[in-house]
Amino acid sequence: MPIVQRPLVHPRDELVATMQRIYRYKMTTTSGGNLSIRDETGAIWITPARVDKGRLAASDIVCIGADGKPAGRHPPSSEYPFHEAIYRVRPDLGAVIHAHPVALVAFSICRTVPRPDLFPQAAHVCRAVDYAPYELPGSRALGENIAAVFATGCNCAMLENHGVVVGGRDLAEAFQRFETLEFTAKTVIKASQLGPVRYLTPEQLTVAERPRAPAGRASQGDLPEFVPTAASTREKEIRQELCEFIQRGYRQRLLISTGGSFSARLSGDDFVISSYGVDRQSIQPSELTLIHAGQREAGHHPSRAVRIHQRLYREYPSVQAIVNATPVNATAFSVSDTPLDARTIPESYLFLGDVPTAPFNAAYGDGATLTAVLSPSRPVALLENNGAMILGKSILDAFDRLEVLECTAEAVINSLPLGPLRPMTDGQIEQLRTTFGML
Repeated sequence: MPIVQRPLVHPRDELVATMQRIYRYKMTTTSGGNLSIRDETGAIWITPARVDKGRLAASDIVCIGADGKPAGRHPPSSEYPFHEAIYRVRPDLGAVIHAHPVALVAFSICRTVPRPDLFPQAAHVCRAVDYAPYELPGSRALGENIAAVFATGCNCAMLENHGVVVGGRDLAEAFQRFETLEFTAKTVIKASQLGPVRYLTPEQLTVAERPRAPAGRASQGDLPEFVPTAASTREKEIRQELCEFIQRGYRQRLLISTGGSFSARLSGDDFVISSYGVDRQSIQPSELTLIHAGQREAGHHPSRAVRIHQRLYREYPSVQAIVNATPVNATAFSVSDTPLDARTIPESYLFLGDVPTAPFNAAYGDGATLTAVLSPSRPVALLENNGAMILGKSILDAFDRLEVLECTAEAVINSLPLGPLRPMTDGQIEQLRTTFGML
């Protein structure tokens, strides 16, 4: 988990901003869910009871002092007892999120938990997930059940017939766990429609963890630092455009806040790439990392996929942008043995071509394995348990392919209850390839 610094904002404002984010992406309802922050005095700031989550304001937040006395114009959430119980057994936690996102609710009503070893980011961010037996909402007994799970060191608890509770050192970290666990649950549900779900082995997880530095920052291998000169107009333009597409991808749920690598070439082997641990919702041009002559911008920590991007740019001069992302439906295919057939509609095949799947280890190392799978004439590949890698002639071109990939994957999954998939014929595909000059 990257080191997350608490924003210099008041707990009231932080709670409102996070609840708005959760509500905007339909991960809770108007009346459901509650968030809290424990500050340095031991006071607990918590969302109120019976207040519209879509219109929550800073003035609605309740503060319960270290002496147990509430202050605010509303009563605190009825679930305050389990927030207090968690903080009591876990002095290292500074924030708690409880909500009812649909995929995790599906797991909770089946009395099971999503396995985070589905893909590396989930395993790293969520770690272990456990289960808390049902008790009446708002009761002390429920608080005791949840606190017992957290007392084991677990940071994610599925609640029997009641959603999920997630904790973090601060609210940003708690949100990362919450969002990643819901994404994992959605992916499992989608992949289960395709066939058996493939999980990572302990050995594969070890490979995935190896590039991470012990202090929580991305390991940069042997990339030395350099101090860049003033940015050119082109670099400024590329940085801005890249951020706009990363933020758009997040809004459209093509990636989660902590996952996905986007880069764009400047010239030669020089490129700009997304940085490790930076929130994709709000990433800014200054938070990207410049790679110049095999060196990284001083003080910046590029995506762990930097070596792979570097190799692909060197191998293919016509490639101007690279995306590695984990949209739910495409990722469902990446954790299944079912291949993604892009011969659905002309646009899908024209943008994607035949979509191969690269072995898990291809996502690590220097990218040599991926060059045998990806090329300008075959610009899209699924990565086993790692989403997809996409090449583009521009940032727009790569992003467009990402969108088409996810829409195609979703359409194929949605077609399963309707009958057997009837792809375009070989003759129709050949006509497309000839007419549009596909190699």
